[in-house]
Amino acid sequence: MSQQPRYMDKQSTQTLREGLAEYYAFNPHVTDPATQPSDFAKILRAHDVGHVIYGCDTGMYDELKILPLFWWTSECTFGTYLRMKNSPAVDVMYDDLIKEKGALWLYGSILRVLPAVIVELIPIWFKTRNRQKLLPFLEFEPLLERSLLDIRQEFDLLPLIK
Repeated sequence: MSQQPRYMDKQSTQTLREGLAEYYAFNPHVTDPATQPSDFAKILRAHDVGHVIYGCDTGMYDELKILPLFWWTSECTFGTYLRMKNSPAVDVMYDDLIKEKGALWLYGSILRVLPAVIVELIPIWFKTRNRQKLLPFLEFEPLLERSLLDIRQEFDLLPLIK
């Protein structure tokens, strides 16, 4: 699977459910939410849904980009994120990543892409200020049968997707 997934095409007409299935097929290394405790699984699946809706991959660049996109365009504010981040399950995830790749790799990867991410995020921040309509975060199920293009249009996300 060397081609880019369809959900990453900003004009994709596949449903969110189809995009999510494709996301898991293209990213077998991603933790399956079904294998996690239910409270953490719900957060993990919402994060994965965000990857599909925002057209992001799982590289460090997009992982750093997706959090501010959530904070600025969805019901997952920075405060919500901080509360979720204090979950023991989230700590396990970070600990596992550091154990697998090493702290030097993790922080080196972040520092390597952070300047470019910041340059991309600055204009996005200006475009997303004072949003009235926020994308659902944990309660995304009503969107599953809708097309990605329709969701992106309704929540004014197209200008934020490359």
